[in-house]
Amino acid sequence: MLFKYKAIDQDNVPREGVVEASDVDSAIQTVQDRGNTVLAIDPVEEKSSILNYDIEWSHSISNKEIVILSRQIATLFEAQVSALRIFRMLGAETDNKQLRKVMNSIADDLQGGSSISRALSAHPDVFSSFYVNMVRSGEETGSLEKSFMYLASYLDRQYQIVSKARNALIYPAFVIVTFFGVMSIMLTMVIPQISEILISSGVDLPIYTRIVVGASDFMVSYIGLILILLAGAGLFVWQFAQTQAGKRSLDELKLSLPYIGDLYHKLYLTRICDNLATMVSSGISMVTAIEVTADVVDNMVYKEILEFTLLEVKGGRSFADSIAEYPEMPGVLAQMAKVGEETGSLPDILTTLSVFYRREVENSVDTLIGLIEPAMILVLGAGVAILLASVLVPIYNLTGAF
Repeated sequence: MLFKYKAIDQDNVPREGVVEASDVDSAIQTVQDRGNTVLAIDPVEEKSSILNYDIEWSHSISNKEIVILSRQIATLFEAQVSALRIFRMLGAETDNKQLRKVMNSIADDLQGGSSISRALSAHPDVFSSFYVNMVRSGEETGSLEKSFMYLASYLDRQYQIVSKARNALIYPAFVIVTFFGVMSIMLTMVIPQISEILISSGVDLPIYTRIVVGASDFMVSYIGLILILLAGAGLFVWQFAQTQAGKRSLDELKLSLPYIGDLYHKLYLTRICDNLATMVSSGISMVTAIEVTADVVDNMVYKEILEFTLLEVKGGRSFADSIAEYPEMPGVLAQMAKVGEETGSLPDILTTLSVFYRREVENSVDTLIGLIEPAMILVLGAGVAILLASVLVPIYNLTGAF
């Protein structure tokens, strides 16, 4: 809920603005935490008109915007610009309304005496725990510009590799959906008209034609039921995916799919190694690095592995020995991590591993794209050939009878 306030700061300068809070007491507390004395505060009336309604999801903040934002912050810190001015400036320049709102909120918190990491942590949907911990490390070591540059480079790497993997899967998905869409139109609109002619002619139909005609009759007769079942199945899967058990089942399915599962394995290993390397090299403890990585790995299977590893590391066991017990963690990862722990070069080892797995993902994606195109041609060609043969062969036989 939004509240519009009027206040004066510690220098008796009038201030006006908008804060988001669950109730008026929380809104007052938020304004006071920024070092202001509240004079008046009122809830902002929500616009009921559809034309005037500001749809939040239409202004969502993309990973690409966060990458650009991090590079801009790092550059401005190197230019010795104050943190408050940086966030005010970038908030005024952005075209994304949601991002502008977040930046202005952070600037207000900074003006109220909050640290940057604490101000960022108030927006977990935009800045992950990994991001906040990296900024906190930069504050403690006095190298914020390096922290933001590390973040920009890290996010850029993750954005590139995830985009490449996603784009590789979009193409076959689009082709498959289009294929089934065209086949459905043929079976429900074209085949019924042709089948009436063929059946009324009395010509003996081949087995594959009878199968196609039977499938067409079934779809025409039960199209409503089919659509209801598909919608119900989609709703069930979506609701199941929102539960803890559903998320884990879907994550397990991702990892068990032929070839694509191997791609997902390498993608998550890249993220784990890159996260750990970036955080440990920035001076963050291994315990914190594992804890944060478990939160941002985005896969329940690997998250549970990292959570068990965290407990064992807290108990005094080495990171390498802890991950060696899990088949999802390759033996080479555990062996190289052990060498890194023994030689004190774990961040460098993890960086090398992240580069290695990133290249593996890129190679797997390139190979997948190379295999998908001929496979799609064969499948689509076979489907079209069967459909055409089921229609043309009986017509040819019918014309030959005369």
